[in-house]
Amino acid sequence: MTMSASLLATAVVLCAVGGILMLSRPLTRILLGAVIAGNGINLLVLSATGSAGAAPLLYGVPLRRVTDPLPQAIALTAIVITLATTAFLLAMAYRSYQLTGTDEVHDDLEDRRIYLRAEVLGERAELREEYRAGSGRTRADRARYRQEHRRLVARLRADRALQARGRDASGDLWHDVLGADPEDYVNDQDHDRGADG
Repeated sequence: MTMSASLLATAVVLCAVGGILMLSRPLTRILLGAVIAGNGINLLVLSATGSAGAAPLLYGVPLRRVTDPLPQAIALTAIVITLATTAFLLAMAYRSYQLTGTDEVHDDLEDRRIYLRAEVLGERAELREEYRAGSGRTRADRARYRQEHRRLVARLRADRALQARGRDASGDLWHDVLGADPEDYVNDQDHDRGADG
């Protein structure tokens, strides 16, 4: 079995470009990366089968000259899966743009909170070790220690307040999670205006 070097190089470049795009933040780039990487993998699978053989006719063709249909079936299945993934990512990007005005993937609040807490605890431990290592503790040293300690606690409190504002929701699961449709905004404004006036 022989493999074309140009097809192999093209497949590697497509997979690399797709992988780099999938590591970015915007969902449109992730979508393009998934499509490009999927095409690169399909090309790699098809080029790995070697040169094309004879058509698998029922009579008159030796079996060793027939093209293997398995890689083609795998590539066809991968094309269908890539199409479904593309549709899903397009829907996610559209809904994200409707809700937030951007299709950028944001950090998970819980992950950010855990990272911030570990960072603050590490800084607090360094501050404590530095304070305890000093032989002569003056009032200025104690005041600086307390001030730095308050700054670290305020940082944690500010992050907790930000998370609490992020969790503040109206209670309507459909509108809070999925977002309201544009027609609902118009109807809600008309309803509120009628109740006030």
